[in-house]
Amino acid sequence: MNFEEVVKKRASVRKYSDKLPDIKNLIKCIEIANLAPSPGNIALIKYIIIEDQEKIDEIAEACQQDFIRGSQILIVVCSEQKNAETAYESRGKKYTKQHAGAVIEHLLLEITNLGMASCWVGAYSDMILKRILEIPEDIDIEAILPIGYQSRLDKTMQRKKPVLENRIFFGTWKNKYRKPYTKISD
Repeated sequence: MNFEEVVKKRASVRKYSDKLPDIKNLIKCIEIANLAPSPGNIALIKYIIIEDQEKIDEIAEACQQDFIRGSQILIVVCSEQKNAETAYESRGKKYTKQHAGAVIEHLLLEITNLGMASCWVGAYSDMILKRILEIPEDIDIEAILPIGYQSRLDKTMQRKKPVLENRIFFGTWKNKYRKPYTKISD
């Protein structure tokens, strides 16, 4: 697929088939995610691959999102911002969150590119997940990505996105006009 096709095809899929994703493909997805922009090229992101169904069930419970149980593999994306804070002081936290978002998006796009599906899960109990996965207190959980192949019964497609007309400005906030005074339209 070309880039535009991948972006337009990516959707939050919550129903997976029984086909097991190849671990080599998951590693490739992580390699692609590792190419995301990062502050000072500092390695801030860590990945936990979960294949144990009992642990996946525990995580689904901690997230209160039952569809996670249907996935056979999860990638838990974590960040360690102390190195960013050392390099960038108070902006380190912001830079870490920006980097994590870029990493997760790269992961989602490569998952789609390889014919698999996922859903970005951001609602969970940090305390419970850290206990289940033995994650240290100073590490942040950024997202959980259930990964699988979309069920044939599931017809989930990317939702139509809001129009841009009232969200693009030129030079200053809320200025919709660009010299020579042309207005952006749908």
